[in-house]
Amino acid sequence: MIKHVGKHGDRKVAVIFREIPGEAHMCLLVYTETLPVAMHDALMRAIETDHAQQSDMLGEALDREMFSDGRPMLATLHAENMMKKVQTKQVTMTPNPSSHVNLEEMNGIITKLKAGQEAAQELAELDANSGMTGTVRQRDDYGREIGAPGTNVTQGSNQIAGSDANKALTNEGIANDLRVQAQRMEAEAKSLLAESARLHQEAAEMKGEPVVAEPAKKRGRPKKVAANATN
Repeated sequence: MIKHVGKHGDRKVAVIFREIPGEAHMCLLVYTETLPVAMHDALMRAIETDHAQQSDMLGEALDREMFSDGRPMLATLHAENMMKKVQTKQVTMTPNPSSHVNLEEMNGIITKLKAGQEAAQELAELDANSGMTGTVRQRDDYGREIGAPGTNVTQGSNQIAGSDANKALTNEGIANDLRVQAQRMEAEAKSLLAESARLHQEAAEMKGEPVVAEPAKKRGRPKKVAANATN
């Protein structure tokens, strides 16, 4: 498989830059069959080199290559006006005789792959800084972070230096957490009841209905009923 070669219509081409900065729908190419034999052969040899095949853009590799007369390839192709600007959708890449792919579609795929690789690299960097290979970001069953940020993990062991991760959760600690949750729920319930009463009052005032205040609830334990009381 050979990269950077294709066709524009029925004409064989070498795609020097598969997209132009600021004009992603355009490319720069050379019609290889119109080149002098010596230039054609030198260009094809340059395309087949490992450096060119590993390059994202052929032009990046040709900037280092020379024609047989010692002239730099990329500069010479440009100076002699041999590079043509063509729409990518009109170019078909032919890496081998049985493979054909539209350059516009190929550019879109490469862009997505690059974006995916950058995202994967960013995630890897985040993982590297989140306790997997360095600083600790471990949490307990309640979502609380164990240990202070920056604590070092001893590889191959379960010991965490400088933290209280080895302290088991006691019943008292769990009970305290439950009480805190209960108090928060009670406060939210009181707030909702107050808002509900206010809305009822506004609705009654808008309809001209009398507003009936709810009787205050008496506190304390109910009186005991005498054991000999009759129905």
